[in-house]
Amino acid sequence: EVQLVESGGGSVQPGGSLTLSCQASGFDFSSYNLRWFRGKGARWVASSTSGNGTLYADSVKGRFTVSRDNKKNTMYLQMNNLKPEDTGTYFCNFAESWGQGTQVTVSA
Repeated sequence: EVQLVESGGGSVQPGGSLTLSCQASGFDFSSYNLRWFRGKGARWVASSTSGNGTLYADSVKGRFTVSRDNKKNTMYLQMNNLKPEDTGTYFCNFAESWGQGTQVTVSA
């Protein structure tokens, strides 16, 4: 069974940083693309491809970095210079599988 578990969320002030993790199991992690989404509407944030490529939404370019460690079956999202509009629940996605999300709150 595919399982995705996010962690690393928290509350920070504007300009702060957080690093999110997505621990995956139940599939050949290294062979597939994974994605980060935010919010109830599942707005796409970033992607990590099986070839270790990266893609970003315009709103986070230059501030967020997605990466993966295939040996640990883990995808990361390093978030720098956080803004209030980055607030939301961040979900890890693989195909039709989703984690439970980790909450990020950016406020003064």
